[in-house]
Amino acid sequence: MACLAISLQPVNGPDILLQTRSWFPVSRALAAVSAFRLARLHLARGKQQPASHTSLDAIGDDPLAAGSGQLVVGVESQYRVVYRLVNSIYVLGVTTAADHASPAVHAFAVADAVNQAVDVVVAACRGIDVTPEKVHRKYPEVYLALDLVLHGVGSVRLTQILATIHGDNLARMVNSSPDAEARARGADSWPTVEHLAQDRHAARDAFTGASFELPMETLAAGDEFSASSLAPTAAATTGDEAPPEEAPPVEKDPFAASDMISKPEEALVGGFKKNKETALVVADPAAALAGLEVTTLPPAEATKPTFIGVEGFEGDYGGIEFGNEEASLAEAFEGFNAPFGGGLDASEFVTTTKKDHKDKSITGLELLEMSSGQARNAAAGSPLENLLVTKSTEMTVPELCIVEEINAEFKESILARVGLKGTIFLRTLPPKKAAGRDTEFSFRLEGTSGMKRAALQSTVLSNLENGLFHVKTPSKEEPIPIMKYSFLPKHSPLPLRIRLVKRHSGTLLSLMIHYASNPMLPQPLSNVTFIVKLPVDPTLLNVSPKAVLNRAERELRWHISDIPLKGPAGRLRARMPVDQDSKDGELEVVGMVKFAYQGPFTLSGIKLCPAINSTSQFNEVGHTFSSRSYRCI
Repeated sequence: MACLAISLQPVNGPDILLQTRSWFPVSRALAAVSAFRLARLHLARGKQQPASHTSLDAIGDDPLAAGSGQLVVGVESQYRVVYRLVNSIYVLGVTTAADHASPAVHAFAVADAVNQAVDVVVAACRGIDVTPEKVHRKYPEVYLALDLVLHGVGSVRLTQILATIHGDNLARMVNSSPDAEARARGADSWPTVEHLAQDRHAARDAFTGASFELPMETLAAGDEFSASSLAPTAAATTGDEAPPEEAPPVEKDPFAASDMISKPEEALVGGFKKNKETALVVADPAAALAGLEVTTLPPAEATKPTFIGVEGFEGDYGGIEFGNEEASLAEAFEGFNAPFGGGLDASEFVTTTKKDHKDKSITGLELLEMSSGQARNAAAGSPLENLLVTKSTEMTVPELCIVEEINAEFKESILARVGLKGTIFLRTLPPKKAAGRDTEFSFRLEGTSGMKRAALQSTVLSNLENGLFHVKTPSKEEPIPIMKYSFLPKHSPLPLRIRLVKRHSGTLLSLMIHYASNPMLPQPLSNVTFIVKLPVDPTLLNVSPKAVLNRAERELRWHISDIPLKGPAGRLRARMPVDQDSKDGELEVVGMVKFAYQGPFTLSGIKLCPAINSTSQFNEVGHTFSSRSYRCI
């Protein structure tokens, strides 16, 4: 609906009336009306005219009288207020500030409702001398009339309301108006046509409960026909012979062996009995092959190589000749020496001086030495239970961890949009171990310069300013999210840059994904899955390296176990014939990436530190960041 609320606001004094729809919050309507009052008072104070311009006083005391009749108020939640000044009372109509579907119709509908409300107020005060005292005398009538206007009334019904507003019966004004409008339109009243609706419901119930049965004569005739058609043809017998006695039916064992076991020749040769129709079919080979279904092969053009002269894609593209995989793919995608075809080198991630991250992980030889050392200790007499049982560390203090999600969208090699969101989780001591004591400590956040917005759970976390936060909450079994934040796009680091290249030539579709890791990541990404949404279910497919095809979802998946931080960009390639020709339009292909990391570092660079450097009142467990919507088009 266009109009959400109607209000009567005097020039001086409190509001007289506020009527809203049932689903529109009264608090929002009060905020919009109050904002209009503040704007009106501000404009009235700002009107300071020189004495020489006395001719401008004819406009009115209030500058809004010279306006367009509407005003947009509010900061976060904006509303459009359509106003009319009647003597000393403003009649206000409140609606939303923006209607993207039909803004013109939206504004005119509210103005129509406000004009009808003006007619109600003028009729209640018996003229244009409208004052708050006169409105208060007819407050019940004005209240009910404005409620009808807010929900929408026609011109005929409005006339009936205005005619009965000074009557003694309020119910007559409300209930008789619809009948008057129906009479003015020439429509029948409900008592006149009520019996038609009742007849319709009765007929529907009768048809719903009706059942149709065949006569007994028809059923008997059908039984006789079925008996005559299914009866076996008996041999010709003389009329003197007595009819054979019918043997009583014997119940057969459903698990008994078939009688055809004792007659192997009939069982095998019975299906190859000679038939006149079969002999005719054998004589005509075309008729014999008429019922066979032959799989449709690709068109002849798809089997011949096609030369493509586009820069970066030079070479012969074969239709279904996928035998020489290395040569065909190399020729199809040659010319991409730089990562993502230039302009997308891994060094673009680096905006400051590069830091040398030394890999402190255990190498293979060190692992073997540790394993041999443990074996020697076990042989020396260490308890066997210490080697077989891994003792879990008991939780003594609360734990904090950060979970982040990165969203990014690439259009070819250009980053279209990016968003980084994170949540800080608190894990308290178990209620049994806490013994009724609350979890209370303080911590400090570092690396928040790129943070855009943060929301705190005020019942658990309080802000002490300067990056200090204080936690106080009862012990719970489940982790508690205490803070959610988002980063600015320019400060959101990208763990991986990807580019999707596709070429549709004739009936052959070729695509390739380039990917390069961010060299500033603390650790390389592992177990990364690349997914390509295919436009069709391919009949022939050639990929490099090996991939998994899901025909139900039309997805092609590559699983990369490890992506190095430095080095050349990786390539994933695929080719397939399609039914649609390139002249009919390009096919839509979307690539997606799924990855996850868990360790001591965060993607955003935020760090959890103790409030006092000397003591730490919490433990920092493994942080996590993963991809949510990471794709390229």
